[in-house]
Amino acid sequence: MIPATLTAPLVLAADPLLDGPIGPGIVGIVLIKVVLAFTLLLVSVMLMIWFERKLVADMHNRIGPAEAGPFGILQTLADGIKLFFKEDLVPDRADRMVFKLAPYLSLVPAFLVFAIVPIGGDFSGDGTVTWFGETTYLQVADPPVGVLFFLALSSIAVYGVMLAGWASGSKYPLLGSVRASAQMISYEAALGLAIATVFLTSGSLSTHEIVARQVSGSWNVLATGVVPFLVFLLAGTAELNRPPFDLVEAEQELVGGFHTEYSSLRFSLFFLAEFMNVITMSAIAVTLFLGGPAGPILTDTLGWVWPLFWFSSKVFVFLFCFVWLRATLPRLRYDQLMDLGWKVLIPVALGWFLLIATMNVADDLGWPVVPVVLAGVAVLVAGAALLAGAIEKARGDALAELTDEGAKG
Repeated sequence: MIPATLTAPLVLAADPLLDGPIGPGIVGIVLIKVVLAFTLLLVSVMLMIWFERKLVADMHNRIGPAEAGPFGILQTLADGIKLFFKEDLVPDRADRMVFKLAPYLSLVPAFLVFAIVPIGGDFSGDGTVTWFGETTYLQVADPPVGVLFFLALSSIAVYGVMLAGWASGSKYPLLGSVRASAQMISYEAALGLAIATVFLTSGSLSTHEIVARQVSGSWNVLATGVVPFLVFLLAGTAELNRPPFDLVEAEQELVGGFHTEYSSLRFSLFFLAEFMNVITMSAIAVTLFLGGPAGPILTDTLGWVWPLFWFSSKVFVFLFCFVWLRATLPRLRYDQLMDLGWKVLIPVALGWFLLIATMNVADDLGWPVVPVVLAGVAVLVAGAALLAGAIEKARGDALAELTDEGAKG
């Protein structure tokens, strides 16, 4: 059965604001939503940088930012001003146009992803709000292919990283960008499979519809059996280049990674994109798995505040966990990083997707659930055993080959 949102004649028609004629008032509301979303995201990034510094400092028994503003809250603004007035350097051997374009290829997708996230609205009803007499969603856009839009933009961000290293004209950024591209592409496969399970359960690619389906039924973190949620978190952390997967910026190995040759405002754009991606990935996780802004409306007075509160609270939990991981876990080796992506996360995500698909087919055909689940789990266990055996044999063959070469040498 094809979801109704996928049959819409126009991508923009998903938002009720755009169902009728588009006049100056409609354009004005869209512009207001764009400005509010951009402002909210920028302010959130500033606070996130300060929050991460203070929390890591507390966990490490240090003070952290304390001089710029109350509790050092203006330290991020001070750093931004410093970077803005620093000298902008472009290496002699750099491809100037690509070198200058690369930071924007990392920053712009981070903002565009946030545009499809519903941050409010009463989802006990249809999730709409009324602005200036017009009915709309509390998100910048709700394309019927919103999940695919997210995956496409996360793929574009890879180009920003790769081109930054290649255009610098130096071997160290190039090595860092190759490593970053391999990591991001590897974990994007597992990320896509985890999201495919959500789509299979929700029956829609629209982020608004996915949240609405979770309100009427249950959160996807429960409906998909927790596994896709954990795979999404691990793959998302690796794609964000966050610890313990921050091999992209392993200073002791590659100086500063793909952005070694960047300075001033262009370096700040990479820095901004990294933290912005953390917020957008947290918002996407909340939308896909934890019901987005849905939650109990505890009071009728100012009832519109509660969805914003629930959404912000859920996102804050993810942000805290990202910082917690950074403060506590050691960095993985690169071979461990790639093994986890290709040999663990992708097979697990694919196997679970097939199991959920089989259960849906069995439910449509009226088959008994318990035998189907047991048979599916048995097949998954057998597949895991075969994969583990193949990996172990390959490692043994490689070790034997190295031993033979050492004996001959």
